[in-house]
Order: sequence, then structure tokens, then C-alpha cells
Amino acid sequence: MLEQPYEYLARELVEPDWRRLPGFADVTEAEWRSAQWQRAHCVKNLRQLRGVYGDRLAESFYADVEADQAGRATMSLLLPPQMLNTMVPAAVPTTAAMLADPVRRYMLPVASDRLPGDLASHPHAARDSLHEHEMWAVEGLTHRYPTKVLAELLSTCPQYCGHCTRMDLVGNSTPAVPKLKFELKPVDRQAEMLAYLRRTPGVRDVVVSGGDVANLPFKNLEAFVAGLLEIDSVRDVRLASKALMGLPQHWLADDVLAGMTRLATTARERGVALAVHTHVNAAQSVTPLVAEASRALLAAGVRDVRNQGVLLAGVNDTAGQLLDLCFALLDGAGITPYYFYMCDMIPSAEHWRVSLAHAQTLQHDLMGYLPGFATPRIVCDVPYVGKRWVHQFAEYDRERGVSWWTKNYRTGIERTDAGALDRRHVYYDPVHTLPASGQAWWSEQRAGALTPVGC
Repeated sequence: MLEQPYEYLARELVEPDWRRLPGFADVTEAEWRSAQWQRAHCVKNLRQLRGVYGDRLAESFYADVEADQAGRATMSLLLPPQMLNTMVPAAVPTTAAMLADPVRRYMLPVASDRLPGDLASHPHAARDSLHEHEMWAVEGLTHRYPTKVLAELLSTCPQYCGHCTRMDLVGNSTPAVPKLKFELKPVDRQAEMLAYLRRTPGVRDVVVSGGDVANLPFKNLEAFVAGLLEIDSVRDVRLASKALMGLPQHWLADDVLAGMTRLATTARERGVALAVHTHVNAAQSVTPLVAEASRALLAAGVRDVRNQGVLLAGVNDTAGQLLDLCFALLDGAGITPYYFYMCDMIPSAEHWRVSLAHAQTLQHDLMGYLPGFATPRIVCDVPYVGKRWVHQFAEYDRERGVSWWTKNYRTGIERTDAGALDRRHVYYDPVHTLPASGQAWWSEQRAGALTPVGC
């Protein structure tokens, strides 16, 4: 009998032994399970990184990290012990193993990861590549879709992902990227958001994000969500937190679970679907602690816990890697695979991005293995358009890596634009993935005045 292209095998989740890492050798289980201890021992700089790994990693690796932070990095270092512990999970890391590790590749970038010269950034890369700030109805509230809004409550996270789509606002400034800042006080910003939603009954779905809601004092998060639940037109509330994977200890804290139980009870009484969305990109990140936190949220009454990953080269860009991740989420942690986004066109991200054609192949190869409700859609978040399934393009020039997309609604900045629904919008493949003729065409474009193709 011939083997299937992918063979399903139920796997038991494993919590890597943190004591294998020199810096965590004496850490007790009680300390490891403490969110306070995890936050206090986050790695924020090279000195602290050395404190975890010591001489197990070569000086060349530390120099590679330092060069990236001083050069192209769009996000500063911030890694909870839980996150570090999932890198090279089965052994004491060597330099070669760390460089090859998928979690390291996107959470702890090094200069040698990035593409050289002009290839490091696409010619049309932008800090706010999705133009979310242009669509702020009030500060921090992006009204892009007719019935949905994104509420950015804060600009910090418990961990910083190298590929962050909101790299212009989230986290500390880096040499490459001076960050923007909110102008209003948090309480005033949240009050304006709630006021806008009360006077805009066409919005029924609110994604509460940032940053990461796990960095908000829970009483403040609870107050904002409780305010949402009082608005009759709001029927879906989604809390976005990568910390469910990177810092599950936060979501297991007694006060947080008690508060989530209160919110879930109120939501259920009012017929509102309250869900938690997390962001896991590699199967090895799904550990028993992550599963415990997810199932605790479900037991508290949250309707769903869903995963919105990002498709990243060298991390999860094969069908086997994606299916391993989806089954770990679904079987091990009760987390529903939901989306995989194509990595956005931010500066210095080309080594992470894959072509639209590659994403289409992956979507094809995922079909038929998972339950329909848990088969993730691979989507392209097209600037000025929004999420589109990767097969929904209007036209695709594979040689030059240019795709054109249309939409069926007006964003918040197009309500008076009569031509908005007839306009085509552009997305670009990474130049280094193109055939030689396509790369040569882009070299010519770089030499001249660049304008978005087809606009």
C-alpha cells in the first residue's frame, strides 16, 4: 500500500525541560508556572541572552543577534522563558541547531537570516503596510471592514515577533525603526472607542488587540470588554493574545480566569460570542502548559480558542509543518486552526515571505486531512482590501510576482468614494522567489522611479 503524502500520527504534547538551559537550571516548577517570574526573567538584551545559554552558543551567534538589533531589526528583543524553552526543545541547543530552529527563526532573528542588500525589503514595503492608521475612526480603532473593527488597546506585548505587522507602533524603537506613540491616555482612548461603537450600530464584531491584551492589567481589559458587551449591536468579541502560547502562565492565573469567567457568563447571557485568538506558528510551541491554558479558557466559558498563524519561510512553509501544527493545536490543546496569513510587506521581511503561488500550493495540500471546520484558510491581507483567500486574485503575473485584487465593500476611508468597488489593488511576491526574468525586471524598476504596478 502506498503512503499518503502526509501520514497522521497522534502525538503527545511535551513540555521541554527548562533545566537543560544553563540559565534556568535551578528554576523550580512553581517559579516556572508563575506569570510574574516569567515576566521578570524575559530576555530583553544580549547580556540576558548570554545568561540563559552561556557558552553553549558560539560567540558568532551572539554577534549575529547583536548585528541584527543594530541594523535591520524592526522589533527589539523580548522573549519570555516559556518562548525560549521551545527553541531546540529536545536538547541543549548548539549554535547550528539554534540557527535552524523554526521558533528561533522568527522570534530571535539574526543578521545572517536576512537577505542581502536591496533584496532585504521589497521596493513597496511600508511600515504600516495595511494602512491601518489611515482607517482609524478614533485613535487606535481601525474600521476597515463594514461590520468589523480592530481595537488596539495598547502598544506592547509579552513577546515581540520579528515579523510583526504593526512594527511601526508596537514595542520599543530600534535603530531601524523609531516607533509611533499613541497620543491619548489609555482610558480616554478606550472611552472614545466605546463611544464610536455606540453611535455606529453597523459594527457587530470587535477584535480587541494591540499589542497583546495579556499586557493590559486585567481589570482594565475586563472594564473595556464589559463596555463592549453593553452595546446591543456588538455580537462577536475576539481577544487577541499570542501570550496564550508565549506566556500561558498569564492565562492560568486565578484572577485572570475568574475575570474571564465573569466576562464569558455575561457574554453568554447577552448572546455574544466571546473568543480568544492566539498566534502559533510551529508545532513545537504547543506544549502541555499551552493546552492547559487553552482548556482553562474554554472551561471558563469562552466559546472558542482559535489560531491565526503567519506563513513564514523556514518556519512553517511546508504542508507537513502546517499539518503537524494544526493537529497539535486541535488534538493537543483544543485550539481551532483558523487562518494562516501571508507575511505582510513590512521592511526587512523578505526572507520570511513566500510567493502567492507557494501559498496556493500549500492550501491545496492541506485539504482533506483536517475536519472542515478546522481546516485553516491561507489568506493574503491585501493593502486597502483586507483578507482574501489566496485563490481570489483577479489577475496574477507570476513572472513579475504581481497580483491584482478587487473587493466588495468600502473601507472606513472610502464611504464617499464612488469608484472604490471598481478599483484593483496590488500585492507583490518577494523578488528573490521570481524567475530570473522577473528579478531582472525589478532591478530595472529599482533603477527608475517606482510606482505601484497597475494602480
